Amino acid sequence: MKEAFCEKEKQEFDYKSHWDSAYLKTKVNNLGWYEENPTPSLVLIEECNLPKNSLIFNAGAGASTLINELLNRGYSNIIVNDISSTALTSLKGNLSHNDSSSEVKYIIDDLTNPIDLLKIKNVDVWHDRAVLHFFTEVSQQNNYFQLIRNSVKSGGFVILAEFNLNGAKKCSGLEVVNYDEKLLQEKLGNDFDLLKSFNYTYTQPSGSTREYVYTLFKRKL
Repeated sequence: MKEAFCEKEKQEFDYKSHWDSAYLKTKVNNLGWYEENPTPSLVLIEECNLPKNSLIFNAGAGASTLINELLNRGYSNIIVNDISSTALTSLKGNLSHNDSSSEVKYIIDDLTNPIDLLKIKNVDVWHDRAVLHFFTEVSQQNNYFQLIRNSVKSGGFVILAEFNLNGAKKCSGLEVVNYDEKLLQEKLGNDFDLLKSFNYTYTQPSGSTREYVYTLFKRKL
């Protein structure tokens, strides 16, 4: 599968520094993508109806409150990824669940140019909220979706929540790509069936709103 990642385009922009700076300069609960209650994601994960020891992979998690909520609900096999070590340090510091170190694994890696992430297999649920839409280059998108196909098991689930077609065109000073369920289906390919999709208006800490599309896919057996 590694051949799919051989063609890599050099990116002049330093995404790691950008996201490290974002988390250093602004309190987590003031960030434009901060969710106090990640209800839409939790609803979709619960709809997968999987055992609590199922492998949940959170792509580009940042300092998401979702991890705490999953631990509180008894999920015990979670991999958290981000390109920013600062973001993951913040996430660790905000976990309130006891013994979370034995239930959460952290991987600092680039989803579009993966190294350590290539070792991840048999993922039951792949969760991405507000990550994919930052990958504006086709090569980035192709590498990301190849990583999903490389990681998610047969019968596994993929949750993608991105800015919808009516959503913002920029975020955190960066250009984004907008999606709907059809575009996401095209990117994932015919090995995945769309189970559910809905539009969702997210309210930022500032009071402004952002329009998302939430999707749940299942990999064919």
